[in-house]
Amino acid sequence: MTSADGTRIAYDRYGEGPAVILVNGALGYRKFKTMEQIAGALSEHCTVINYDRRGRGDSGPAGPASVQREVEDLAALIEAAGGRASLWGYSSGSALALRAAAAELPIEKLVLYETPFKTDPTAKFPRDDYAARLEPLIAANDRMGAAKHFLRNVGMPGPIVTVMSRVPMFKRFGANGHTLMFDYLALGDENMHGSPLRAQEWATVTCPTLVVYGAKTYPSLKHASRSLAKVLPNATLRELPGQKHAVKPNAIAPVIAEFVAGVPVAA
Repeated sequence: MTSADGTRIAYDRYGEGPAVILVNGALGYRKFKTMEQIAGALSEHCTVINYDRRGRGDSGPAGPASVQREVEDLAALIEAAGGRASLWGYSSGSALALRAAAAELPIEKLVLYETPFKTDPTAKFPRDDYAARLEPLIAANDRMGAAKHFLRNVGMPGPIVTVMSRVPMFKRFGANGHTLMFDYLALGDENMHGSPLRAQEWATVTCPTLVVYGAKTYPSLKHASRSLAKVLPNATLRELPGQKHAVKPNAIAPVIAEFVAGVPVAA
């Protein structure tokens, strides 16, 4: 599929039913096992679009970081899905889903899992200089360096980051390090320094929205999810028992299916 600026966007399509597009978070890609498992589970009830965000996997080059370009990508995917679709956003991917809804794309419903706004002024991460330190790494095309910088700024200790960077699977994530500014721009710098979210920023997100967080996730992500649910015009907040930020497919897929397709699914 080709986006408005000519960039090729790769996606897989599964199943039949109400359309739902899966929007991955920072460093993620469509062939990651978790995403494929979620897509497979949802395909029993939905038409599922699982795609590579620009600059990742099999999609075309990222180009300069731009929320508008990624919103255009989602507009093209919605058209490919039949003209209307729901979005499931994971982590910073949920911020992109919010931006698409705020731009008044034809979105039926949103399911947002742990949008990582920094709304808690006591939270240590990300550090206030995260973006300033990220930019030169991306400019130098130091993808792995950018990915390591990201992991340190979500609270992962340096020695663990060093060990992880040697794991073959991490190299797949690290290859997407040059796209991290897309995620930061989707979140918005104004939402990343411990200030309250502004209701007016999301006033046009009027579609039914389910804001979900894991019961065992970081306190800062619980704070952000609760804050987001309060400012969205049509949101419901849900805590997912036993889940952390790395949500398990068999825990989140039934929640998405029930909200999007109206079909209760046993967890």
